[in-house]
Amino acid sequence: MRTIKDTLTLEDAQRLSGPLSFNLMLKPAGSLCNLDCAYCYYLDKSEIYGGREPHMTVEELERYVRCYIETCETHDVSFNWHGGEPLVLGLDFYRKAVEFQKRYAGEKTIHNTLQTNGTLVTDEWARFFAENRFLLGVSMDGPPEVHDRYRRNKGGAPSSSKVIAGLRRLYDAGAEYNIMATINSASEGRGLEVYQFLKGLGSNYIQFSPVVEHVVWPERGGKPDRHARPHIVDPSVEGASLAQWSVSPVGFGRFICDIFDYWVKHDVGRYFVNFFDCTLANWCGVMPGTCSFAETCGGNAVVEHNGDVYACDHFVYPQYLLGNIYKDSLTAMMTSPQMTAFGIDKRNALPRKCLRCDVWPLCHGGCPKHRFNKTDSGQTGLNALCEGYQMFFRHSAPAMQKMKKLLEEGKAPALVMMM
Repeated sequence: MRTIKDTLTLEDAQRLSGPLSFNLMLKPAGSLCNLDCAYCYYLDKSEIYGGREPHMTVEELERYVRCYIETCETHDVSFNWHGGEPLVLGLDFYRKAVEFQKRYAGEKTIHNTLQTNGTLVTDEWARFFAENRFLLGVSMDGPPEVHDRYRRNKGGAPSSSKVIAGLRRLYDAGAEYNIMATINSASEGRGLEVYQFLKGLGSNYIQFSPVVEHVVWPERGGKPDRHARPHIVDPSVEGASLAQWSVSPVGFGRFICDIFDYWVKHDVGRYFVNFFDCTLANWCGVMPGTCSFAETCGGNAVVEHNGDVYACDHFVYPQYLLGNIYKDSLTAMMTSPQMTAFGIDKRNALPRKCLRCDVWPLCHGGCPKHRFNKTDSGQTGLNALCEGYQMFFRHSAPAMQKMKKLLEEGKAPALVMMM
């Protein structure tokens, strides 16, 4: 007998039955990076490959570009370059990527996005990105004292000055970029300050991502070595503890609320914040632009440097391996029962408390990566940031309802600033 847990949403059914289109996050350098950010959950992934980080060869790059373009059945094809730090491969690697894209595009239109820490951007890189219309996501957590708390290089030196220099080069070259900022323990109580600083970096688009991680410390002499880099692990691992950089639920909620209170009076239609855009989308009944706020997931897979495909960037573990792009059909992997089950499990694994909550239609339980807490009745799957989500969604509801009404009347949401 089929149950609600076996049932696809309308959006999932349309995605699976319509022209095949999906996002692949390619990590051509794996987790290799020139920085050593404390909260980076990807640096430990090299252990899956024996502690080595061989990068994608030019031959593998060509095969990937051809395969991906041929598999996508839509006119627009987006390449998403991630890391680690993708720029460590050098500019010639991406020149070849663009060359291969032009060779195999046919009548399709190619788009490129790339996420970078910004420290390696030179004038030459900036010109390349501008000329080839790459959209960059540049990581910057806030003012130097916030950013440098957890984002340092391998020698422990702060990185903020190099990021700002890279952003200046991108701006001068006319390259398009967004700001990517984490919300961590160093951010707590400084929401508006962080927001105002990020607004001054030359982009009108800011994406915030909360950080909640668990770690275990490597042992030395039979005791935890607190001077070594801890391993970021699943919270179910024996001995795991909440990492010091994790944002608290209330701290997260206040951070977003403080920014929203200023934004809704001054910046609607001028600056775009992912939390606010997605919330308004869910109020209006349309798909949010971020999978964390969608009812299900499963449309964003990750490809490692050797072609291994995993269901999600946050779940690069052996049990989520779908196959290898050089050995298996990409179409078969992305439409497989394993991938479909992974996607709808975002809804299926929610505790009853979430399904009865008044903000569930807005948060949909948040990212499964953070759903490791238990409810009062003992059910697992509660988002660790639940209290903060409820704080923000309820706090922003009156203004969101006004913006929804403006949209229904064919008016600009920015008119809410006059109300």
